[in-house]
Formats: sequence, C-alpha cells, structure tokens
Amino acid sequence: MSSLQKSILKSKLPPSGINFGLNSRLSKTKSLQRKRDYEPVQWSMYYDHSKDIKIGDNTFHVYTRGTEGPLLVLLHGGGYSGLTWAEFVKSITTMVVCRVMAIDLRGHGDTVTTDEEDLSVGTLALDVAAIIEADGDNNSIVLIGHSMGGAVAVRAASLIENLCGLAVIDVVEGTAMDALASMQSFLRSRPSSFSSISQAVEWCVRSGQIRNIQSAKVSVPGQIKNIETNRLATHDIDAHLKLASIDYEEPLIQREDIIPEEEASNMAPPTPSSSTLVKKYIWRIDLAKTEQHWFGWFKGLSSAFLNIPAPKMLLLAGVDRLDRELTVGQMQGKFQMQVLPACGHAVHEDVPDRVAEAIATFMVRHKFADPASDFVRTFPAC
Repeated sequence: MSSLQKSILKSKLPPSGINFGLNSRLSKTKSLQRKRDYEPVQWSMYYDHSKDIKIGDNTFHVYTRGTEGPLLVLLHGGGYSGLTWAEFVKSITTMVVCRVMAIDLRGHGDTVTTDEEDLSVGTLALDVAAIIEADGDNNSIVLIGHSMGGAVAVRAASLIENLCGLAVIDVVEGTAMDALASMQSFLRSRPSSFSSISQAVEWCVRSGQIRNIQSAKVSVPGQIKNIETNRLATHDIDAHLKLASIDYEEPLIQREDIIPEEEASNMAPPTPSSSTLVKKYIWRIDLAKTEQHWFGWFKGLSSAFLNIPAPKMLLLAGVDRLDRELTVGQMQGKFQMQVLPACGHAVHEDVPDRVAEAIATFMVRHKFADPASDFVRTFPAC
C-alpha cells in the first residue's frame, strides 16, 4: 500500500483490522462485502412511480405507490427527500390498503421552483395543498410529516379537503425551539462534500444520522447532488454501481442493518474531507442558510396541532421530547401518542416497521383504511 493510500485510509475511517498471510483471501472477500453494504439502491425498489407535478412555473417531484385506499401524503424533514420514507412505505403497504405519495418539498430532492430559498412554513403548506389538489382523486387524505415536514403537515391540515387524519413524527415545539441554538454547530460538524455516493451513505450511518443501513442506501442519494451536473445523486446510481462492479473500492466498515442507540453514540463518524480525494457530491440544500425560517417552522406548533379537529397521532423517539402544552393535551385525550425508544431523530428510517405498525393501527382504529394483513397492533402511550 502506498503512502498516499495509507493517508487516505487514515483520514477517512478508523482501521477495521488487519489480516496477514493465509487470511488475505478472506480479507479481500470481507472487503468486497463491506463495499456492498453501503452501495446505493434505486427508488424503484420501493415506489411504483417517480413523477413531476407542474404547478405554475414550479415542478414538484413525487414518488407514489398503490392504486386504492386512502392517500398517505408523506412530508420529509429538513435536508431529506421523499426517499426518506422508502422503507416505511414498503412496510405500511403490506399492512393496510392504501396509496402513498412522498413529496420532495421546495428546495429539496428533484423539486425545482422559481424561489428555492422561500422555505417559510406558510409557503411549504401552500405547496403541499396545491400538489394534492393537482394530483386529483383524493377522497381521503392522511398527512404524515417528520420534523420540519411535521410542522408543514400541521399548517397544511386546514388547507386540505377530505383530511381524515394527521400523524406527526418526532417534532415538538418546546424541544425544537430549544434545539435551534445548537443547530448551526451541528451543521458545521457535518462534512461538506463526499467523493462518492457510498461514502455519503456510510457517513450518515456511522455518524448516527440514519441508523438503518437499508434505509440509508435509498434515502441518502436524495440528499446530495453531483457538483458537476448539479443533479441529484439518484441520477448517478446506475453509473456508480457499474463503476463499483469493475474497479471501485473504498475502505468501508461493515455494520448490522440497524445500529443500536448505545453503539451509534459511541461510534466515531468518518471524516471524508481529505484534500487528496476528489469531491464530487455536496448536500442538495444548504440548511445553514435556512436559519431565517427555523423559528417560523416551530413557533405555535403545539397549539396548532391540538386545534386540528381530525384524529391525530404523535410519534416520538423519547418521552422527554414532550412539552407542557402537549402533555396536558395528551392527558385530555386530544391525540394519540406513541413512543418508540432506541432510535434516533429519523424514527421512520431507523425503525420503519414499528412506525408502520403504529400508523397502520391508528388508521384501522379510526376506520381510515382496511387491514391488508394480520400485522402487530400497537397501543397508545398512557
């Protein structure tokens, strides 16, 4: 191994062990397996269609699946895309009869608008309402949003005809407002670029941003874009896999599909920022530049959530995230709450099956949808 190769290896990841002599063949086999662990996968494994919806001069990108049942409109968090719901969609559609539409919100994914910087919650809510209306044939709507997307779902609820239910995932006004002070520090701690899609997938898993490798492999390409083409990394996956099958190899660390919380907290994230590497991908959206909208996303969220007349569900990664107003509302039975511990902020990616079970139970309980299988029913938190 050359000194340059050693330098690159040390700058990116902790060593994964060294094999000598008779173990060299086994080492090579494991290296190939490690490489496959982080290879991206296409959206077509999870959705039936990937399409654009034109609204005026704006083009909104959506992923859809299913042909009957209520429509689940899925809204991702800041920095993510509609692909963040892939593993959840795979699970929920086996549990209840439903259709799904995962939207790339303004400034994210493959959506292209005339004003990419207007990420105010009001504008995003109007976008969602317009997309649903343009899609047509939406007799029963269930809005489901994660983080920023949850705040958008709450604000969009009053704009949606035929809304029958609302589910918000891991966003609470009090906790979110407290976290804003440290958000810029968190964003600065992330690498600004990656040399390949696989490297970005690995970083997201190793850093704990997404603890489910299968979800990360489909979700992360929707979060980064090619510097040269200015297109989303999803458009490069076929070429990437073809190159990888020939001669491409990166030093990657093998992990189980889901990273336990205690392990994720102790893992040192890779730092793929060596100047010796060619930087090809950057984040699709610069979240640091959206700071002017953060306060508006979450201010008054709890009150707005409680005032929605439709049946509501709140899914949290920990009970400590509940603020006072929601605690009182939950004790008064104004919404159903479910706590899913041992996962990170991206709850629907870390434990998609459990989130699907909770939402499927919620939908069947309120007769929004018919069960498609005998799935495990969950019980609301007390």
